[in-house]
Amino acid sequence: MTPRITADMPDHPITIPALSLEALRRLYASGISPVDVITQAYDHLEHFVDPTAWIHIVPRADALARAASLAEKGPAGLPLYGVPFAVKDNIDVAAIPTTAACPAFAYTPAVTATVVQRLLDAGAILIGKTNLDQFATGLVGARSPYGVPGSVFNPDFVSGGSSSGSAVTVASGCVSFALGTDTAGSGRVPAAFNNIVGAKPTRGWLSCKGVVPACRSLDCVSVFALTAGDAWEVLRAAGEQDMADPWSRAAQPRGLPKRPRIGVPRPAQREFFGDALSAAAYETTLKQLATMGELIDIDFAPFTETAALLYDGPWVAERLEAAGDLLASQPDALDPAVRAVISKGLNYSAADSHRALTKLEALRKRVASIWATMDVLVLPTSPTHYRVDEIQANPVTLNSRLGYYTNFANLLDLCAIAVPAAFRPDDLPFGVTLFAPAWTDASIAALAEKLHHANAIPAGATGHPLMSSSVPFEWPLRAGTVRVAVVGAHLNGMPLNHELSERAASFVRACNTAPHYRLYALAGTVPPKPGLIRVEEDGAAIAIEVWEMSVAAFGDFVSRIPAPLGIGTLLLEDGEAVKGFLCEGFVIKNAEDITRFGGWRAYMQRSAD
Repeated sequence: MTPRITADMPDHPITIPALSLEALRRLYASGISPVDVITQAYDHLEHFVDPTAWIHIVPRADALARAASLAEKGPAGLPLYGVPFAVKDNIDVAAIPTTAACPAFAYTPAVTATVVQRLLDAGAILIGKTNLDQFATGLVGARSPYGVPGSVFNPDFVSGGSSSGSAVTVASGCVSFALGTDTAGSGRVPAAFNNIVGAKPTRGWLSCKGVVPACRSLDCVSVFALTAGDAWEVLRAAGEQDMADPWSRAAQPRGLPKRPRIGVPRPAQREFFGDALSAAAYETTLKQLATMGELIDIDFAPFTETAALLYDGPWVAERLEAAGDLLASQPDALDPAVRAVISKGLNYSAADSHRALTKLEALRKRVASIWATMDVLVLPTSPTHYRVDEIQANPVTLNSRLGYYTNFANLLDLCAIAVPAAFRPDDLPFGVTLFAPAWTDASIAALAEKLHHANAIPAGATGHPLMSSSVPFEWPLRAGTVRVAVVGAHLNGMPLNHELSERAASFVRACNTAPHYRLYALAGTVPPKPGLIRVEEDGAAIAIEVWEMSVAAFGDFVSRIPAPLGIGTLLLEDGEAVKGFLCEGFVIKNAEDITRFGGWRAYMQRSAD
């Protein structure tokens, strides 16, 4: 099954290469109207998209009216202008029933979920609400009375869950992105089974107000998209602290090195449940990753021990919050496999919860020591891929296997992004997931984009090539803040980096200057420091980091910078101008020109070697 948007369907005014955000931006810049795009999206939906992927579709006339209204306003100030999207049906949209794939539970909300409203306010156009494993309980996509969406590449195989419909609608090319939820891997496994990206952000960044809870303390709203760049754009638009959500958090951005240490399980700990095709695909992906960072074998045991707590511990009792009353009054209204999982929550006491929390804290300490040796953890998104009939014959055991590499993420407060990596010889997609500590979302999205494009895999099941986003992988600028570029001793891990952290500075990104600078190692400085000087000729691009801090903190920071260093304006490789470290020119007569190293970190590493 290879659905795509084509120009030969009735009344098609345009041809969209794929509904990526970058493609839409270019179309709209050329004068195409959102009305044309939404018309084509609905035509495509009716001709090609598995109807079991949907629970509710917004009437075509309503979506076209929204598109026409946006066309009158224009794209200014709307980062998701005219972008069609879908929402998993455990997330509220005013006046549209929320079912959580359980008709007996259904209700019609009066208020739209915060995260959906932010996307609408950014100019996105809702197409409909998607199917899911009932009460978001499952990783298979086969636990819904509304039907069983299969993988877009072979409907005999499961689409993955619980966000099954969301993944299928994106992969099929009907919408540009879709919201899912992710407690145990529901925003990642369906991405792998449908050759798309699934971003599970840092817990609490996207509001869960208006989301039917699965496990409220761990739930995340996730994003499915054709590329990591698209997913990052949606996260930027949707993410913000929501004081109406008790579990919401203010973002505290962090960064990772441009060439990270990439953790992988020791060979004996790599589990594929006999699936040699997935095992081979993972080994091939590791060879690619070795060109992007340093591979490090790590002990995966603490991660699997943490994963076991999610369904074999008291966290399962949180699932009673949404489904408990129905379980007591109408147990037959629940899917048998879902009922079996949620019923386990009745068996735990408060004492069990406290014992489990203590065990989790111990595991977090063990895992922290492993994170000290790596920057990113890269795992198969799923160890294998099962047929629908296999799942139906053995729904609990096989579902559990699909979570082998996913269930620990939210318990350990990690962000994650699933990205396509290969197609297996049986023509099923294989993907990996990148994990990193909370608030490193931008960095792992950038690495995922690099890996995705390196494989030249088509976008979802559209058959069209990937498009790169023009939006950088960096956190949006906060009001009342200043961005400053650091080049030497203030870099991550360097001796003066504490002067940034003490002022609550947030890492934005690692990048290069424009090719107009030379770098010198200054004589007699303690700790050693470089000097960056802009030149008219023979300049080079120099590696830097961009940090963000409050205006007050920036003033204090600048007041303590010793001569001959100072703060001026640096031009970056993408044309952005930021404040940054520069040096007075007279010092270079006693300094070593180290421009050839491309940056201070590389020079210091060469010196150490």
